Amino acid sequence: MLRKFRIKINEKEYMVEMEEFGAPAVAAAAAQAAPVQAAPVAAPVAAAAPVAPAPVVGSGEGEPITAPMPGKILDIKVNVGDVVTENQVLAVLEAMKLENEIVAPRAGTITAVVATKGAPIDVGQTIVIIQ
Repeated sequence: MLRKFRIKINEKEYMVEMEEFGAPAVAAAAAQAAPVQAAPVAAPVAAAAPVAPAPVVGSGEGEPITAPMPGKILDIKVNVGDVVTENQVLAVLEAMKLENEIVAPRAGTITAVVATKGAPIDVGQTIVIIQ
């Protein structure tokens, strides 16, 4: 018996057909009598990309503060020109339904805000730049 599923991996949707194993003997006998057709390969379903406001970018000089894991930017707590202290919260990143605070590794001044609130982000992508 073929069953259809819609799965989502890394923001891409796929339609998948799977054959159920362990079906009753009657259904299994009927399946053997019927000609077997190959199921089509799953193709990604185009998902609408979220539209995020343009990032506020300053000079961009300094140390990039990057995302430690993939997720979604819930909030940006700083602006270009802000003076921050060590361990001050710069942004909030949602990953696996948990909110993670991204903090300043040292004191400095924010020279660029690269990420945008509500936007998805991958590991290593720059959130803000501190000098």
